[in-house]
Amino acid sequence: MAKDPMLKFVSKPQAYPHKREAELRAEDFAEIADRYAPVAAADQASRCSQCGVPYCSVHCPLHNHIPDWLRLTAEGRLREAYELSNLTSTMPEICGRICPQDRLCEGNCVIEFSGHDAVTIGAVEKYITDTAWEQGWVEPVEVGPSRGQSVGIIGGGPGGLTTAEYLRVAGYDVHVYDRYDRMGGLLTYGIPGFKLEKDVVMRRIKRLEDAGIHFHANFEVGRDATLDDLRAKHDAVLIATGVYKARAISTPGVGLDGIVPALDFLTASNRKGFGDDVPAFDSGALNAHGKDVVVIGGGDTAMDCVRTAIRQGARSIKCLYRRDRENMPGSQREVANAEEEGVEFVWLSGPKGFDGNGKIERVHVAKMRLAAPDASGRRTPENDPEGDFTVNADMVITALGFEAEDLPVLFGAADLNVTRWGTIRVDHKTQMTNLDGVFAIGDIVRGASLVVWAIRDGRDVTEHMHSYLNSKAGRERIAA
Repeated sequence: MAKDPMLKFVSKPQAYPHKREAELRAEDFAEIADRYAPVAAADQASRCSQCGVPYCSVHCPLHNHIPDWLRLTAEGRLREAYELSNLTSTMPEICGRICPQDRLCEGNCVIEFSGHDAVTIGAVEKYITDTAWEQGWVEPVEVGPSRGQSVGIIGGGPGGLTTAEYLRVAGYDVHVYDRYDRMGGLLTYGIPGFKLEKDVVMRRIKRLEDAGIHFHANFEVGRDATLDDLRAKHDAVLIATGVYKARAISTPGVGLDGIVPALDFLTASNRKGFGDDVPAFDSGALNAHGKDVVVIGGGDTAMDCVRTAIRQGARSIKCLYRRDRENMPGSQREVANAEEEGVEFVWLSGPKGFDGNGKIERVHVAKMRLAAPDASGRRTPENDPEGDFTVNADMVITALGFEAEDLPVLFGAADLNVTRWGTIRVDHKTQMTNLDGVFAIGDIVRGASLVVWAIRDGRDVTEHMHSYLNSKAGRERIAA
């Protein structure tokens, strides 16, 4: 009987793929870590305890079959491991790169609780699917027999693309409309290349294009067509726009030049990486080169900004966050990467005011302290009046999260119902809005969320849309 390759967490220590030295990786936007060699991937997969209740899968929004494909990897059955990981995710290599595993699967790994360090699930997932692409195991989308119905999807981000793939497999004619000139949403323009190189995204989009999905770039609903126009053209419509409106900061001096929203800064940088003409970058307005940069915020977007500024050649970079390190929402791995690359974190601090002669020159900072926990369990920050100070800044990047745009106005759809937060109101059993045949998913429904949640929502809403389209076809046959 062959020896079981698993449960090696006692004899084999945790080992992530090798990261390039901080000084070297800060010179470019390439991903910072190597990929596992086959033996290393098998060794790390073999550390899985194969526990009876796999908390890694329970805490994965996609409920990936993680212990099963770890076993297959340890046994060298990589093609089967890929096929299993691909059953629950349309973008496993993207999730392996950018999901916050330390808060999800790896953060809930049983052997982590036993003091042996979690299985490196994300790095193994990335290895499996990158190998599948290299070996030609990623097959074309298998398009089902035509149903004679079409679906319009507003938003070419991860949720929209996932839904587009599943609907195309089911035989629907699918059209994706996006305001940008490339599909991918935040995968393309929001997340920097050092976390997700763009060819990884583009090959996924090319696969969908080859499947006959129609992409309409530079298309703004409300400008190029109203929501009602799309409803008339398609049998069903999905709103998967995400939330892109920067959360406002009400601080004296906020209107000074040089104070920029995070997404504007990141989009300009990613466009430059594609080789686009970016006047705002070339003029210095969205370029951190040679500047004293202050980033305000403690989430993953703030981490993307500070690490992008490093690569653009900023003179100094400070990140202000109103809570301490233990209470920040962003990935602790990203904080560690940023610190290695030279970012200074100023914990328990927040902007009190900005000043300068028409352009940002200084940030007045209020020192904070943590009071009792709020309803969510996080300790509430409050001003510490004894600790205010000032820092110099040529550029301030605000990374305070995102809010919903006014879609009823933007889409020319005054009758589209929204919540008091501006997110779209849906029936949470079907994801349908108050408009017949119009569905919505992702950030635009729940507020800001994770890419992996958008992928899950895209997978789940497909079933609801399929049921609706079937019933619509039946109603039309009866009427005829």
